[in-house]
Amino acid sequence: MKVQSYKAGKVGSVEVDSTPFGDKVMHRLLKEVVIMYQANKRLGTAKTKTRAEVHGSHAKPWKQKHTGRARAGDKKSPLWRSGGTVFGPVPHSFSFYMPAQARRVALRSAIAGKMKENEFVVAELPKLSAPSAKAARKLLSDLGAPRKALVVLSKPDTNVWKSFRNFPGVEVRTADELNALQVLNGGLIVAEQVAVTALAERVGKKGERGSQTSIKKAVLEKKLAEKKAAKDAAKQAKAGDA
Repeated sequence: MKVQSYKAGKVGSVEVDSTPFGDKVMHRLLKEVVIMYQANKRLGTAKTKTRAEVHGSHAKPWKQKHTGRARAGDKKSPLWRSGGTVFGPVPHSFSFYMPAQARRVALRSAIAGKMKENEFVVAELPKLSAPSAKAARKLLSDLGAPRKALVVLSKPDTNVWKSFRNFPGVEVRTADELNALQVLNGGLIVAEQVAVTALAERVGKKGERGSQTSIKKAVLEKKLAEKKAAKDAAKQAKAGDA
């Protein structure tokens, strides 16, 4: 799939392998994941006082009968002004979690949607030896000065983060911490080529997740082979001693 590219101050296009991200945008799953991330952000600290917690006297304000007034037990009744609240909110957690596979598929779907909507840029970011808001402003200006942008790095870079942090609507994230909500709310996605590869390895379908899984498998197989060789050598040494 062709997406926008940015290199040396020039905007162009580049071919990106979109197979790991798929071609289907799962809107229902994205909605569920967004609700989860937003719910996990909630503090859940809303609290009202019941009649047992409201400050005031427990004394009966007037006698039960022969006053012409309605019966009253105390001034903390929910019917009275400044009285307690019935069934009010109490502090609790709104957090819930979806399976890791569902979160991974949602991220893949969000990136695929950005690519389809032409809101994905593969950029060669300038090498910064010190924070430079001027360089960051030039990059954003060359890309059309988007109101919102999400810069995706392959690894943390303090200089890049400090360069973009004062621009409203611009966030900087690494490929390994990115989630679907950040992509959907990010506006224009500006990602390094290495970060795109890392994302493809992270969210790709089974068998398409890049070399990371195969490397882990190869390391595990190598360790097992070394253990087996060590055992065989020990057996041979025992047989020779006998």
